[in-house]
Amino acid sequence: MPTAPTAHQPLGSDSIVDRLIITADRPTGVRFVGHSISPDGSTFVPWAQVHEEARAVGAALQARGLVPGDHVAILGPTSRSLITIIQGCWLAGCASMVLPLPMRMGSLDAFVESTSGRIRHGDAKLVLIDDLFAGFYSGGPDDPPIEPMSAVLAGAPGAVGERLELPPNDPERLVILQYTSGSTSEPKGVMIPDRVLRANIDASCAAAELTLDEVMVSWLPLYHDMGLVGFLSLPMTRGVQLVQAAPQDFMAKPAHWMQWISDWKGTATAGPNFAWVLATRALSRMEGIDLSTLTLALSGAEPVDPNAVEAFVRAAEPFGFRPGSVFPAFGMAEVAIGGAFPVRHRGMLVDSVDREVLERERIARPLELADAGEELEVRRLPLLGKAVPGLEMKVVDPDTFQELPERSVGELLLRGTSVTPGYYKRPDATAALFRDGWLCTGDLAYLVDGELVLCGRIKDVIIVGGRNVFPEDIERAVGVLDGVRTGNVIAFGVEGYKGKESVVVVAEVRDAELDEVRHTVHHRTLDVCGLPPRDVILVKPGTLPKTSSGKLQRAKCRELYLNEELELA
Repeated sequence: MPTAPTAHQPLGSDSIVDRLIITADRPTGVRFVGHSISPDGSTFVPWAQVHEEARAVGAALQARGLVPGDHVAILGPTSRSLITIIQGCWLAGCASMVLPLPMRMGSLDAFVESTSGRIRHGDAKLVLIDDLFAGFYSGGPDDPPIEPMSAVLAGAPGAVGERLELPPNDPERLVILQYTSGSTSEPKGVMIPDRVLRANIDASCAAAELTLDEVMVSWLPLYHDMGLVGFLSLPMTRGVQLVQAAPQDFMAKPAHWMQWISDWKGTATAGPNFAWVLATRALSRMEGIDLSTLTLALSGAEPVDPNAVEAFVRAAEPFGFRPGSVFPAFGMAEVAIGGAFPVRHRGMLVDSVDREVLERERIARPLELADAGEELEVRRLPLLGKAVPGLEMKVVDPDTFQELPERSVGELLLRGTSVTPGYYKRPDATAALFRDGWLCTGDLAYLVDGELVLCGRIKDVIIVGGRNVFPEDIERAVGVLDGVRTGNVIAFGVEGYKGKESVVVVAEVRDAELDEVRHTVHHRTLDVCGLPPRDVILVKPGTLPKTSSGKLQRAKCRELYLNEELELA
């Protein structure tokens, strides 16, 4: 039986533009689903038609005086128009800057400020805004021209596309200017030139064993690297079938995600840990769906909780899902997206280690090395696979940068073909990002047989009683308690008695008896870190600070706590 052609076979092309032209001939395309972008149920658009309309967009940009190397800022929801404009930018030789949407109406001032900052810092020559957001952002005196997205989409498809002048091949020209989400610091513009995007797409396809017969299903926002690179750039430059929904349709009803996979026989999908938790709950109320075609269920973008993965497997197995299809992985914007992938079809492997030894000595001692009868605190950590082709990784002592042996915890470093050249117009941040040619990720990690295991972020570690406590452990333990909103807990350290660090836990709560919830959170935190928290703060739903991609902002939460600005329940 012949095997399906692989999505990482050489295309004989040496630029993103070449690939867009070649793969537009494939008999595949993007199917838009969900009420927000396809009110009639689903709309199929062949890649050839997307390409034809994108050529018109590229020509329209050139008619406005834009030239290869310019940057175009785009503010709009996931839609056919947004995807077309992204490709149109690339065909004109321009870098796309897809801007985050406002998360909450209450944060509109912060949204306007951050949007304006990105536009100015990114040297956008043109800002394209969807009509839906015209009232949210009107620009400032120092902003470039602002036009509605419809202005560059006007006219019959391809009407001006023939006048598009394709840019010369330049592997160093930026294709994407991807602003980081700001979960640990101020957002920075990650430069993704043509060569880096191609290298990471090829590496991700090879490591995930993707074929040209895949059906990729995504609701991920296109202003985030997992959505823009992993689930749009890849299928759009390879000619792989894509089922595209909008984030708001998933958030309104997470069951839609599983239904889309069933309806369109999805083979590959992805989401952050919290999304799989929501999907698990949704599956308990569903019937009649088929998940047997799904063979790559990637969990990434935030720490992978083994309990959440196992709960999803239990909920999905009755619908034909196979445990080997779960795919816990590591990625970051600074390598375009894919950093380390496990072997496809093997499922999740977990390293169970002595939590106290991990926190006190930074050694991942496996449980089988414990003395008989020894009482242990256990931490279960998923193996995230090996570096994708073209990347190398090592773990070093954060202070001396000496490489550490396996199972010793230190900072994860990367180098290779997928690594960004740096942050746009931030030589200081770029210099801090690299050490002797290696990218310093800021992640605490260790290796097991060459596979990556992540422990947490260096900046977030809380030192309590001589132990390096990882806030994720507290957040997960508290998140499952009655009355607490799962995925909406933040733990951080503050200076306590005699300068020693102590723990503060902030949790969003549902309708509940607050004193009872506070008491339970207090004792669960004590169980995790061995010392009682200094404070337990219960806040209103939807008020914890998050990035545009939904990641919790611990530093911002700590600032709000110290300034007594949290919205108490």
